Amino acid sequence: MSSSLRRLTRCAVLTALALALSVAEGLVPLTILFPLPGLRLGLANLVTVYALCRLSGREALLILAARCLLAPAGGNLMALAFSLTGGLLALGVMALLLRCSFLSLFGVSIAGAAAHNTGQILAAMAVLGSRAPLVYLPPLLLCSLVTGAVTGGASMLLVHRIPLPGDIKS
Repeated sequence: MSSSLRRLTRCAVLTALALALSVAEGLVPLTILFPLPGLRLGLANLVTVYALCRLSGREALLILAARCLLAPAGGNLMALAFSLTGGLLALGVMALLLRCSFLSLFGVSIAGAAAHNTGQILAAMAVLGSRAPLVYLPPLLLCSLVTGAVTGGASMLLVHRIPLPGDIKS
């Protein structure tokens, strides 16, 4: 199999996994623990972190964009705007922080969760034409410490224990 076909297949499988994780986490409401509407754990971020660490920034961006565009948002353009804005800001922040040798994936993931929440608030401000959504940012940033820590711990396990398909010896 050619390397470009292998890369395309790998990205397609990771996109499908990110979509499945996104749908699955939608079935488990975090509002029981944190009474903030729309709060999610961010399990699809596991795929983004894995792609950033084991593939390339370009492939991580393609996987993220495909997941956001294909996610069952019910045709809601505002949900797409929030998802893309948060996801792109998180991806950029994590890509930059992965270059810092003093940060673990744990810290990178927490920063990514905070960036994602910040991006969503920025999108809400743009859509509403108001600064009112800023009130929602402090509790979201506190929650990002918890959600980022959970996904960061899982990311550390995934990146260090799951090899690339080309690395597996038959």
